[in-house]
Amino acid sequence: MSPSGVQPTNSLIITQVPLNFFEPIILRALREYFAVYGEIVHWVPISCLSRILLVYNDVESVEQAKVSSDPLVIRPAHGAQSILRVYRAEPNPISSPSSPASDDQLLKPPPLEKNFLISPPGSPPVGWEQIREEPPNSAALAEDLIAALNKLKCREKRGSREVLLEPEDGIGVGVYVEDCDGDEPDHEDKEVEWEYGTPNLSLMHWKPAPTALPPVPVALH
Repeated sequence: MSPSGVQPTNSLIITQVPLNFFEPIILRALREYFAVYGEIVHWVPISCLSRILLVYNDVESVEQAKVSSDPLVIRPAHGAQSILRVYRAEPNPISSPSSPASDDQLLKPPPLEKNFLISPPGSPPVGWEQIREEPPNSAALAEDLIAALNKLKCREKRGSREVLLEPEDGIGVGVYVEDCDGDEPDHEDKEVEWEYGTPNLSLMHWKPAPTALPPVPVALH
């Protein structure tokens, strides 16, 4: 019988199994040892986790193996000893031809509405018909985007500075757009007929900044 407060189970898990214990001859010897306590239904070595999962046919066999084999000290004739720990595991259902497993214990296929996500897709269910897809959004911009753009319209112009967003009571974030050339006279580009050999008036408004000469060594005589 299981101790009070412990969930009855038909499964045990053996941990701290050395890698060399997963050789077939050693696994066979371990299985024969644990088969002394009862009929083993499933024996699952998991070498990547250094564990072995075993499922007994009844709960009493699990408790006898747990009490008698935890810890299980193995002292080989040559080499260091190994200590295996044995713990109770989650119960596993046992199915047989006389008592097949119920539908709740078996892996179920995905619902029909998810079959079309499988590659390659499964056959459509009986009576399925292709639906007509809706056209794309006829509005150029969404309402929330239009509202956000309206908030960025110029509210006030102070000289060369345009006020897009003014913080309330002088506290908060303000957005201003300032024209760097606002203090200079506005020169509009006008179409001027230009003749070869005469100064180009469109280039007279722009004056390049003078470039400083590099330092020149001076030789003293």
